[in-house]
Amino acid sequence: MDILGTIGNTSLVRLRKVVPPDCAEIFVKLEWENPTGSMKDRMAQAAILRAEQDGRLRPGDTVVEYTGGSTGTSLALICAAKGYRIKIVTSDAFSREKRDHMAALGAELTLIPSEGGLTTKKLILDMIEAARKLSREPHTYWTDQLNNHDSIAGYYSLGEEIWRQTNGEIDAFVHGVGTGASSRGVATVLKRYKPDIKIVAFEPAESPVLLGGQAGPHDIEGVGVGFIPPLWDPTLVDEILPVSTQDAQDMARRLAREEALFAGTSSGANVVAAIQVAKRLGPKAKVVTLMVDSGLKYLSTDVYGIK
Repeated sequence: MDILGTIGNTSLVRLRKVVPPDCAEIFVKLEWENPTGSMKDRMAQAAILRAEQDGRLRPGDTVVEYTGGSTGTSLALICAAKGYRIKIVTSDAFSREKRDHMAALGAELTLIPSEGGLTTKKLILDMIEAARKLSREPHTYWTDQLNNHDSIAGYYSLGEEIWRQTNGEIDAFVHGVGTGASSRGVATVLKRYKPDIKIVAFEPAESPVLLGGQAGPHDIEGVGVGFIPPLWDPTLVDEILPVSTQDAQDMARRLAREEALFAGTSSGANVVAAIQVAKRLGPKAKVVTLMVDSGLKYLSTDVYGIK
C-alpha cells in the first residue's frame, strides 16, 4: 500500500462529557486520521483521479487551486505522491500551520491579503480570481473546488463508513458547509439507506447566507464562503443552524480538555450544532458529526495560541 491507500476508514467515537443529559448519543468521525490530518484528503483524491481518467490532467501538468489550507494541503499530498507540480492561492486569514504544511509538501503559494485575518466574501472572490489567472497558463489543471462535482464523490465513502460503523442506527448527520461537497456526498449515501434521516447543516452565525441573511466576516476556517456555493443542494438538507465563531472556538477548547479530542474550529461548531439536534431528538437517538481536522493545524491561531 502507498500513502494514498491510507485515506479513509477513520474511527468513530462517542462523545462522553460535553453532551448534556437527556440528549441523543453523539458520535464523531475522526477525520484527522487521514494522512494530512483532514477529511479533505478524500475529495482531493477523487478530484485528481477523475481528472486523470478523463484527460483533464496529464503527466507533467500543474495543478492550481484556491484554498483556506485543508483542501490545498490534501491536493499537495496527492500531487507529491503522483509527481505533479501544484500552485496554491491562499491567505493570511488562514492558519500559518496550514500554509507551512502546503509548502512542505511542495506547493508554491500565492498569498492574498485579508481584512484583519477574517474570512470574507471579498477575500474568497479575490482568491478565486487569482487562481483563475494562474489556470490560464499552459499545461495547467484548475481543480476549482467550489464548482468541482468530482469532489462530491470523494465523500461517498465517508457516508458508507458512517452507515456501516453505526450499523444503520443513525437518526441525524450534522456538518458545516464550505463548498457543500462533503455534506452533499454524505447525505446522498445516508438518504439512500434511510430516507427519513435528518441532515442538518451549520453555517457561521456572522454570515448566515444559506438562511437568507447577509454575508459577514467570521473566523471559522473552511466554512461560510459568503455566498451560496454552487455545489449546495438544499433538497438534501432538512435544517440549517447558525453557530457563532465564539461558540465554535469555545467548544473546540472543551473537546480538547474534556474529551481529549484535539480538533479545529469547524469541528467545534459541528458539535455545537449536533448538541442542538441531540437535545430535540432525545436519549434514544444517535447523531453523527465530524472532527473535520486536527487541532495541530490551529496552534498559532486564537483558538489555541496567540494569533
